[in-house]
Amino acid sequence: MKCGGVCSVAIELDKIYAVWLREFKRFTNSKGRMVGSLGMPLLFMFALGSGIGSLMPGLNYNLFIVPGIVGMTLLFNSMFSGVSIIWDREFGFLKEMLVAPTDRLNIVLGRILGGATTSVLQGLIILLLGTFMGMSLPAAPQFLLTVLVMALIAASFVAVGIAFASVIREVETFQLVMNFVIMPLFFLSNALFPLDKMPDWLRVIASLNPLSYGIDAMRDLLLNAGAYPLMLDLSVLFAFFAVVTVIASYLFGKTSI
Repeated sequence: MKCGGVCSVAIELDKIYAVWLREFKRFTNSKGRMVGSLGMPLLFMFALGSGIGSLMPGLNYNLFIVPGIVGMTLLFNSMFSGVSIIWDREFGFLKEMLVAPTDRLNIVLGRILGGATTSVLQGLIILLLGTFMGMSLPAAPQFLLTVLVMALIAASFVAVGIAFASVIREVETFQLVMNFVIMPLFFLSNALFPLDKMPDWLRVIASLNPLSYGIDAMRDLLLNAGAYPLMLDLSVLFAFFAVVTVIASYLFGKTSI
């Protein structure tokens, strides 16, 4: 960052790409992580979908839950991707990144794009498996917009994970904090239950949860069953992404070895 009366940030695409590629390869080289991270979403989708669906007559719950489980996959994998910062700090690689001749914003953007890419790929796997539940994929324009929504959800929560990892130094503490944040975000959203079937207090909380708007946008695009206007969903997602990216960049800029 260069300051001469006015502060400017130099966006360097080659540096962003290098960080993105490292995050992407780190994930694809870990086959166990790739497979294991799909276990819980699949359990929720097939076991929970069949069980709760029988308690909700008049609602095709097997279809309803698919966007919610995609949102769950994006949330869990994106938030936990921040742990790579703690590992890099512990093994000394973070020091090399921090002294590199580039603005720290480029490192943050590379990590956000890397974590979002791997999370979206996993989300797409869950979405494709949802066809076994009877869901039909939409036409190309709607499908591409669905992928954009998934990318916004993933990128936003990767930024949240980076923000926490910038101020937390122990892996164990990070995992505890992430569980404390992730579980309420998931269960206090519209991932598992329709908004119109929630009690009033829970509906109010869900309406304040940014994840709810991402899942609602996917339900609108995939099932034509959104509770909010699509433009409202997209506006909230873009605003949330912008805010958490600024916060993550600020906190990462303040981090030290």
